[in-house]
Amino acid sequence: MKAAEPFARFAYQRHADQTRARPAFHPVVIIGAGPVGLTLAIDLKLRGIECVLLDDQDRIGEGSRAICFAKRTLEIWDRLGCAAPMLDKGVRWNIGKVFQHEELLYGFDLLPEPGHKMPAFINLQQYYAEKFLVDRAQALGVDLRWLNRVIGLQSGDQGARITVETPDDIHVLDARFVIACDGARSPMRAMLGLEFVGEQFEDQFLIADVRMTADFPVERWFWFDPPFHGGQSCLLHKQPDDVWRIDLQLSPDADTEHEKRPEVVRSRIERMLGHGAFDLEWISVYRFQCRRLERFVHGAVIFAGDAAHQVSPFGARGANSGVQDADNLGWKLAAALQGRAGLIESYDQERSQAADENIRNSTRATDFIAPRHKAEARFRNAALALARQTEFGKRFVNSGRLSAPTSYADSPLSTKDAAPWAAGPPPGAPIPDAPLGNGYLSERLGQGFALLHRQGRAEAMGAEGLTVIEAFDQDEALIARFGLTSGSGYLIRPDRHVAARFHQVKHAAVAAALSKANTP
Repeated sequence: MKAAEPFARFAYQRHADQTRARPAFHPVVIIGAGPVGLTLAIDLKLRGIECVLLDDQDRIGEGSRAICFAKRTLEIWDRLGCAAPMLDKGVRWNIGKVFQHEELLYGFDLLPEPGHKMPAFINLQQYYAEKFLVDRAQALGVDLRWLNRVIGLQSGDQGARITVETPDDIHVLDARFVIACDGARSPMRAMLGLEFVGEQFEDQFLIADVRMTADFPVERWFWFDPPFHGGQSCLLHKQPDDVWRIDLQLSPDADTEHEKRPEVVRSRIERMLGHGAFDLEWISVYRFQCRRLERFVHGAVIFAGDAAHQVSPFGARGANSGVQDADNLGWKLAAALQGRAGLIESYDQERSQAADENIRNSTRATDFIAPRHKAEARFRNAALALARQTEFGKRFVNSGRLSAPTSYADSPLSTKDAAPWAAGPPPGAPIPDAPLGNGYLSERLGQGFALLHRQGRAEAMGAEGLTVIEAFDQDEALIARFGLTSGSGYLIRPDRHVAARFHQVKHAAVAAALSKANTP
């Protein structure tokens, strides 16, 4: 089995901080240069916020790990200027199929309507995603420091001090905010004595990435009780470079070390494929975990990604929700550094809701895929039988509800509707993309707040930093998706959630909603 990580090590560089008699101060220090930390660092740089990004390794992580990146994540990376190489390299897909034994139960289309810039999903090995993010960060001049390990932390409400170990020395950095994006085993979490709440499931799953030439379609295939893996489940996905992801359910008492032996993995996959014409790229065994911190904000230390919450991988909710954490946090950090610290608390409220939603969906999928009790097994078997016979029965089958952005119900940043709307995303909801003129709405929004309104008697808006976008009658798909009527409009947050909507755009109403979204 050959290594799957194809990128060279990054050189350690000594920085001026290490030669100063007094600790250097930085507005933001981010711990962990994975997809979440890199996304946040790029976002802050584009907002004019200088940050330091530390990682204790000297290379991009090994193994494919996360491979499914959702439309919302791609839209975030497109805003940050790094989606193009991911789309070029990634495998685009939107069709999924669910089987029982060898019988197709049903298929689904995650993007059935046209007029979106981004696909429903791409499959892309995490090391490629990280490579493209590093390229973008370095092109922007992000202060990215490899082989910098945090070994100490002192934190208060107004700032934090971290002790950093490098190959040369041990030195200290001060920061207004420290963002812990340091993964599921987060040392930062341990330094603060914080514990996850939630549960770890007993069933184990084998991940094997195999390189082979195959004519399977570019779709997500999931099997319940396939003939080659009786009584268990299996998932198949295509990645770039003729690499295929295979997930195989194992029994709770399976010997992890035995199951990871290449000859044992090869035997299982040969039974699945009916041949041995493949190479093993990467092997891992994991248990489902659905856990989170009770709070993500602890004074000047803020947690994001796997350091804040963990979910099972079925549904592609891990990396995607982490990138959405960064999207939610970036503009709020910039505002807090300008004196609007109240926005940081809204990060905890909104992303805690997202974590709960992801954990709830992940737990339901886990209970369906690997039932722990006889009653759960009876329900699963009945749902599968019903799905073979009826259309409505398919809705009960759960092979992992796939990642979708959370609608922030009751967000403190939202202004409630003054009157009912017939259609369109409500306050707190993520906005849909749509064609606009010769391009897409997502391309016109920028990094700050935006006002989208339909051609009509909307009052002229002159609020500082507010991008104003007008929809015309020919923008039919956009008008339909937002339920726009003459003179109506939406105030859109920097993370592209709805702050407020107006049946008639009036300067005073927009200004009040903008103030609430900026200073809750």
